[in-house]
Amino acid sequence: MSRTTPATATATATATATTDPYAPVEPGRTLTVTSADGAALHVEVHGPAGNPAAPAVVLAHGWTCSTAFWAAQIRELSAEHRVIAYDQRGHGRSPASEACGTEALADDLEAVLAATLAPGEPAVIAGHSMGGMTIMAAASRPGFREHAAAVLLCSTGSSALVAESLVVPLRPGRLRTWLTGRILGSRAPLGPVTRLGSRILKYATMGPGSSPAMVAACARIVHACPRRARYAWSRVLDALDLDHGVGALRVPTAVIVGTADRMTPPVHARRLAAALPDCVSLTELPGVGHMSPVEAPDLVTTKIRELVAGHVELKEGA
Repeated sequence: MSRTTPATATATATATATTDPYAPVEPGRTLTVTSADGAALHVEVHGPAGNPAAPAVVLAHGWTCSTAFWAAQIRELSAEHRVIAYDQRGHGRSPASEACGTEALADDLEAVLAATLAPGEPAVIAGHSMGGMTIMAAASRPGFREHAAAVLLCSTGSSALVAESLVVPLRPGRLRTWLTGRILGSRAPLGPVTRLGSRILKYATMGPGSSPAMVAACARIVHACPRRARYAWSRVLDALDLDHGVGALRVPTAVIVGTADRMTPPVHARRLAAALPDCVSLTELPGVGHMSPVEAPDLVTTKIRELVAGHVELKEGA
């Protein structure tokens, strides 16, 4: 009979991280946060347990993903930051809820901020895809404004998502929009990860230079999303209109997009940068697709660090 000790568990975790940089990171603690309508949210807190003053970073993942999507950022940032990541309702370890819409997304983010940060504590809040839309939905909320010192929007948009998508290789128009809506809103189960499924996922969501490890990580995460949640949230994204939330986002905001993003192509990022009251940077990553935190982990992590240094650490030291 073999027995796992703390030392062997740590060694195993270290070896896994070395061989697979996208392996999920064990959190320092987990908690269940209750949103405004009673929905339960799985929340993870990573970082220096003995240093509650460490600067805070909050991560909101996108459609069909989970906290595991941010593994590379959590692994790098948690040495010096308190990193808070949560599963959107219906994703990961957060149960599905009847409420499904942008107001629910905003409620959930406010609840996570209130449960994990001290009153008035500043944080950098980063959102990928639907996570960025979550931030836009919450931009005018008091609970968001209390804590948001700066924001990072990765591979996201505020409206016209289906009409602007390049997943279907046709000219813009009603046919492409209809086909895209049918594909992204399919009720079909994704099933186990296969070679064909991984190739389709890579084409739709990742850049052509994505490594096999990147594709495998994204496939594991996306295929684990329950079919009902995937379909329910696809309907929300299909009808999304958060242009008003862009104007309400009045904190320093950086925008990142991959030039090969078919899901939310660069037109969205440029539109956001032009409309944001305080856009500090627009970064277009050559050859990177929609999964920017996985495809360009170091660049995304560096941008988060820059926002912390410029807007959280200075604010706390003022």
